[in-house]
Amino acid sequence: MLQPAQNLANSQKTPLNPNPYTPPKTISAPMEQATIGRSLVIKGEVSGSEPLYIDGRIEGTITVTDNRVTIGRNGSVVANVSAREVVIMGNVKGNIQCTDRLDIRSEGSLTGDVVTQRISVEDGAVVKGAVEVRHAAQKNEKASSQAQTKATEPAKLSTSEQPKAAVAAASAGASVSLLPGSKIVYEESH
Repeated sequence: MLQPAQNLANSQKTPLNPNPYTPPKTISAPMEQATIGRSLVIKGEVSGSEPLYIDGRIEGTITVTDNRVTIGRNGSVVANVSAREVVIMGNVKGNIQCTDRLDIRSEGSLTGDVVTQRISVEDGAVVKGAVEVRHAAQKNEKASSQAQTKATEPAKLSTSEQPKAAVAAASAGASVSLLPGSKIVYEESH
């Protein structure tokens, strides 16, 4: 028995699932990031208002106040760096000033002084220089001198007491992250 042509046409138009769900597509702007490639060498001042990824070499100063600066595994920086957040996977020789966080990965190397609110140093990373961890609201000199006093106290502590020293530094308004196998080394400068 043959079906009328009209019924056949209607059955082809009707989908198997009458109410298919299609999730809404979220459209977001891609994260723009400036990149300095492996073969680039820059001597002078680098500044901007977008995140910066460095896989080449920079000598001078880097100022990216409101964003992140990432030094890649092939990156080599001989410069003072000022940024909201700094991630080091390569080599840096210079002072670092972060308004938020410094993250030194296991393959990273830093020779220079650091001023930041938070710091993370992975096992295997190399850090040589002074580290000052400041609290965001810490403005008066009394609180600053108390934090410095507590930061220098652990120089006399044994290895088993170092985690307690980290807790004491954290209670003074500092943020300290210790990873397994990490050691705290404090040097008093006169």
